[in-house]
Amino acid sequence: MSELILISTGGLAREVLAMVRSSGQYDVVGLLDDDMEMAGVTVDGAPVLGGVDDAPRYTHAFLLVCVTSSRDREAVVARLASLGIGESRFATAVDPSVQYPEGCRIGRGSILLRNVTLTTAVSLGSHVVVMPSVTFSYDDDVSDFATIAAGVSLGGGVRIGRGAYLGLNSSVRERTSVGDYATIGMGAAVLSSVPDGETWVGVPAHEIEHGQYKY
Repeated sequence: MSELILISTGGLAREVLAMVRSSGQYDVVGLLDDDMEMAGVTVDGAPVLGGVDDAPRYTHAFLLVCVTSSRDREAVVARLASLGIGESRFATAVDPSVQYPEGCRIGRGSILLRNVTLTTAVSLGSHVVVMPSVTFSYDDDVSDFATIAAGVSLGGGVRIGRGAYLGLNSSVRERTSVGDYATIGMGAAVLSSVPDGETWVGVPAHEIEHGQYKY
């Protein structure tokens, strides 16, 4: 069984820890977190081994960045790259309940939690986080570092941009797109394409002023 180190001690890391333990995908040897108060403690039985900069010491283990924020996750991966850690060092964690047929792609460093469904020809980039009970339809394309909250539903042919965030139980109409680093609020219904960096909420979804909705 391959060894795995989780980066972060937050809620997502705990969810991933529980998932890989129950499935036997990896042996989690510990966690890394820059919060000095976590040094030397255990999280759900897994020891905190040090900070992010200690990652190069653990050459025997795969790494998985369990940071929920898209931008923060991207920053951690860039920091690890500056320490000489390439994409081949990252694990991919997929719950056994996840359904994805041949022809679907899941990139390195991505996390798919329980009851996610990929119908056909779905492509997920690297370091994508998908929370439970998300549905991807045919030909959906999700770029690197996107975060998809629980209960999201995407119609066919949807494009999700780099670092985008889709809130709890939101939905996106077929053949539309959500731009890079855009934010979709909880329960929003996206009926037309969302430009890069904008925040949309409501039913039907519409843009709100910058700073009114933060993730």
